[in-house]
Amino acid sequence: MALLRSVSNGFSAVFRRFASSSGCTIYSLSSGHVKCGVSVIRVSGPQTKQALRAIVDNGEYEPKQRQAYLKSFYHPTSKEIIDRGLLLWFPGPASFTGEDACEFQVHGSLAVIAAMLDALGQLPGLRPAQPGEFTKRAFFGGKLDLTEVEGLADLIHAETEAQRKQALLQSTGALGRLYDSWRKRLIRCAAHLEAYIDFAEEEQIEGGVIVKLTRELNAVKQEIRAHLNDQRQGELLRDGVRTVIIGAPNVGKSSLLNLLCQRAVSIVTEQAGTTRDIIETMHNFGGYPVVFADTAGLRKHTTDTIEVEGMARAKQCLASSDLILLLTDARALRKVENNEALTGHIDNYLEELDIPPELCSGKRLQLVANKTDTLSAEEVQRLSKLDNVLALSCHKQDNLPEFLGSLQQLLQQLCGVPQAEHPRITHTRYRQQLERCIDHIEIFLRDYKPDVYPDMAIAAQQLRKSVRCIERITGHVSCEDILDVVFKDFCIGK
Repeated sequence: MALLRSVSNGFSAVFRRFASSSGCTIYSLSSGHVKCGVSVIRVSGPQTKQALRAIVDNGEYEPKQRQAYLKSFYHPTSKEIIDRGLLLWFPGPASFTGEDACEFQVHGSLAVIAAMLDALGQLPGLRPAQPGEFTKRAFFGGKLDLTEVEGLADLIHAETEAQRKQALLQSTGALGRLYDSWRKRLIRCAAHLEAYIDFAEEEQIEGGVIVKLTRELNAVKQEIRAHLNDQRQGELLRDGVRTVIIGAPNVGKSSLLNLLCQRAVSIVTEQAGTTRDIIETMHNFGGYPVVFADTAGLRKHTTDTIEVEGMARAKQCLASSDLILLLTDARALRKVENNEALTGHIDNYLEELDIPPELCSGKRLQLVANKTDTLSAEEVQRLSKLDNVLALSCHKQDNLPEFLGSLQQLLQQLCGVPQAEHPRITHTRYRQQLERCIDHIEIFLRDYKPDVYPDMAIAAQQLRKSVRCIERITGHVSCEDILDVVFKDFCIGK
């Protein structure tokens, strides 16, 4: 059938690419490029065993697989000993890349590493690995799908605990298994349709197969739509929650940033308007990655050219943010008695700051009342009973633990908690392809009628396209542009 031929051609292209890339043996330092106790040098490819023998004893050494040996390593040309360390042998296909592979664990001095790399470079058929080439060979060898590859890249770059958990789940196949299940169900639907088209009259295939097919397509569509309706939690966790601190001049925006980051990021003085440009800093806040941005104070009227530019940049930063910390002077809330009045106060405050409502649309806005040290105990108590208000004093650090705990809960609501049972979208590319997949399914369900499509083969093309969208995520088809983007950020040796 046309669908099966399409899938087969995609796999053929992948394996042709893999075959052409695996003709040589590659090597590289896989641990960090710094002085350390132990460094790992990885080799992969058809000449790995010959390279291993040449480095270990220049003979017929036969190591046992997946066992560590303490050996002396020699330069194949000068025959001088380079170092003494551990050797591990992983014959294919039971290796990371699927090829024959080995690791040399040596002392981490720069001289030892340079000598080992020079020794491997003297051997025929070996060349230095390109960035990400080991992982690329694992992908082409069928050891990883593209979501696992990208999860592995995210795991390498993870800076917070929540990022690590999410990347680990993806690198071990949680997301790939979900997408592959949808792919297989769509392939089954397309195959049943094509069987109905090709053999319905000859084999007397029942027309009920179309009813079942339609029901299954609707089910897949609803599952994908529910997966897309995740408030971008996975992407926020991967890229960091862009959090902008905005408010009127001299309400304590820079003080709040310094307090959150526990260091003097912004200049703080008694003079209003100290901050003119955007000051950004990445921070690990309770295990969640946050990009805090301090901005210029906002107000409607000013003749200062620099201040006008600073306010324009603040609004640009606000437009691209995920979380808004709207900072106000706690004294402005003295007359706010209930939550209804609070809503009106926020609307009026945004108008005073000359912030168009559309700039805050679709974003989480959190009102922060600073300078509670200027209020009486009764006023602070009344303020604490209002919803959507976080109160503190940046100057005296009053209520700081409660404020930090509430902010962490807010970040957890935005990013969620990574779970294997409910893996989340982590890349915009996934979201785009899944949306296109739904579009093709809906076109088929809407237009699949004999009076619209006398030739049902045209309708079947929509199902083929829906399958291809999923395959572009997992890498079941050869997509050079996608692969280049995925592997370009990998480090050498991985």
